[in-house]
Amino acid sequence: MTEAFAHPTALAHVRITVTDIHRSKAFYEQLLGVAPAMDFSAHIDEPGIVEDRERLYGGCIFPLGEQLFGLRPVAPRGQRFDSDTVGLDHVSFTVRSVEALHETAARLDAAGVEHGDVTDLGEAGIVILSVQDPDDINLEFTAAKG
Repeated sequence: MTEAFAHPTALAHVRITVTDIHRSKAFYEQLLGVAPAMDFSAHIDEPGIVEDRERLYGGCIFPLGEQLFGLRPVAPRGQRFDSDTVGLDHVSFTVRSVEALHETAARLDAAGVEHGDVTDLGEAGIVILSVQDPDDINLEFTAAKG
């Protein structure tokens, strides 16, 4: 590797494809506890919106610290995510502590969002909380142990 190579230092954003922008937007507002920073979902039925990159294809973007998480509503209704095909396996969101994982689980319980248990992954040095989104995409909240 040459010194002139500017290697990535973080993810700028992740955008997932969803089948129903209104359902997914509501789910991620509950999951992430924040409203979108940019949102064109109210325009989803306008001609040409799903091809318009400047209007996020009719989707929205959530702020997560220095990164962004977006929803792109172009998948056909009824299509389901499959982590065993080429592409995305899951998305993991970092939280500040194991205590924050328990707080997240309590917030999801209060919102009626089903989720897994807070699970210590032993030698991996992390603790996770898993949840499935409305299109069955696996999501994790992750905290370092200690």
